[in-house]
Amino acid sequence: KRALLLPVSAPFHCALMAPAAHVMAEAFSAVVISKPVCPVVVNVRAEAIEEPDRFRDLLIAQVTGSVRWRESMLWMERAGVTEYWEIGAGKALSGMIKRIVPGAETRAVGVPADVLALKG
Repeated sequence: KRALLLPVSAPFHCALMAPAAHVMAEAFSAVVISKPVCPVVVNVRAEAIEEPDRFRDLLIAQVTGSVRWRESMLWMERAGVTEYWEIGAGKALSGMIKRIVPGAETRAVGVPADVLALKG
């Protein structure tokens, strides 16, 4: 095992973020969350959910909760997921996925034009 210092702007996913979680809870209290069109894997539970009422609590929980990335990827593999799209800048998560799920197909999407290019 090894530990690395990460260049992040805040102590995410730990108890030090509790004040931010409270602010987030207040902000979410007025938000209407609809049922998703497909299940969403939440990283604090490492499973998919579809119930709108659970999203609010789990989004707030992830501010201070541990990220169960490996377990989430393994859950998706067991559910039959074979293609993973990383949306945002970079490909760091794609590399992690390939180490956790051998044979996984990953695609990195940084800008809208990337989607068109990937569609062929």
